[in-house]
Amino acid sequence: MFATTLLVACDDEDYPILNSSAETVVTLSSSDIVLEKANVGNDALTISWSEPAYGFDAAPTYRIIFTNGDLSTTVNAGTDLSKTFETEELNKILLNLGFEGGVANQTNLSVDAVLSAYKVITSNTATLTATVYEDKLDLSTAWGVVGSAYNDWGGGGPDAPFYKTSDANVIVSYVTLMDGEMKFRLNNDWGENYGDSGGDGTLDRDGDNIPVSAGTYKITVNTADLTWSLEEYHWGIVGSATTNGWDGPDMPLEYDPFSDTWKALVSLNSGEVKIRQNNDWGVNYGDNGQDGMLDAGGDNIPVNAGTYLVTVDLNSLEYSIKPTFIWGIVGSATPNGWDGPDIPLILSFEKDNFYYINGVTLGDGEMKFRANNSWDNNLGDTGGDGVLDPGGDNIPVSAGTYNITIDFADPDAPVWTIE
Repeated sequence: MFATTLLVACDDEDYPILNSSAETVVTLSSSDIVLEKANVGNDALTISWSEPAYGFDAAPTYRIIFTNGDLSTTVNAGTDLSKTFETEELNKILLNLGFEGGVANQTNLSVDAVLSAYKVITSNTATLTATVYEDKLDLSTAWGVVGSAYNDWGGGGPDAPFYKTSDANVIVSYVTLMDGEMKFRLNNDWGENYGDSGGDGTLDRDGDNIPVSAGTYKITVNTADLTWSLEEYHWGIVGSATTNGWDGPDMPLEYDPFSDTWKALVSLNSGEVKIRQNNDWGVNYGDNGQDGMLDAGGDNIPVNAGTYLVTVDLNSLEYSIKPTFIWGIVGSATPNGWDGPDIPLILSFEKDNFYYINGVTLGDGEMKFRANNSWDNNLGDTGGDGVLDPGGDNIPVSAGTYNITIDFADPDAPVWTIE
């Protein structure tokens, strides 16, 4: 009788049954667009989709998938039935899919209606033809610095690069050297190399090695007349908000050849800062009026305690100090264990929202990623699917030396690699 009662109760209860013909249809506000830097801040594309006839009250979330060959990017759209992309946002997505600036290319778009981890309804595929703009400079050249003063004559890695300048015949390299010797060569190869026989400031093909002392330098070469020069040169952040105070040495800024600016990820205390050259007050910048423009010898710049991306444009004298995360690796597999401090990751200048570290040595154990050496914002990988989850599972690793990356192109589903 008890079993019969249970059977009757089950038969009488209604369970939601998904309509087998439920579908969502995606549409684009335009199927052929040209993105231009002049339109940054303006809407570029709206993707809309219909709500499936589920057959019951459902609470789905939606995600948009951009696909170009083997590359794909997923953008979460929440519970809305459309998403509008601004010019810069869409341009970055398409660049990350391998689009080339100034060339029309196609990407396929679809939308997933996600009911659960086990049930997803995928839309039709729409094709978007788009022309993107390059938002990174290409200042690369074939020239490099090689020598015992830098890379053990090529045995310790690639040559230090030279970059283009506003003068078509003048290239520069910003490089930290050791005591030793150097030469300049093309394409990391000895087929065409230059030294300075006689030390007269003019390069000679297959010429003598150039002796140098340890330091950070700007090397300038005129490729037309083969003259060259070497000068101490570096920029840094100094002030009461920095680790070393007003006496320095300064927090170093690094040259970003993809934007022709100087940048640094830094942790600052509450206080004031300035920007100066060569750890010396002979050339220093502050900000009179706090208008985001640097002024020679200007007022100190006040900052609150936090972690920041500092960007300095020495061409326009614009600067920014923007709050950001400094990501690192923590765990039993790292030298400092779960208490840290963490192994810091490097912010890529070439690719937006991308962090990496090469040649990091880990032991047997586990690891996670976290921001600013704090557990307030930490990422693991639940399920080991290569997608990071807030507060997710520890990541097991075996002892070895690795290259590790995190890509925040989709901040809601960052992906990571280890090899």
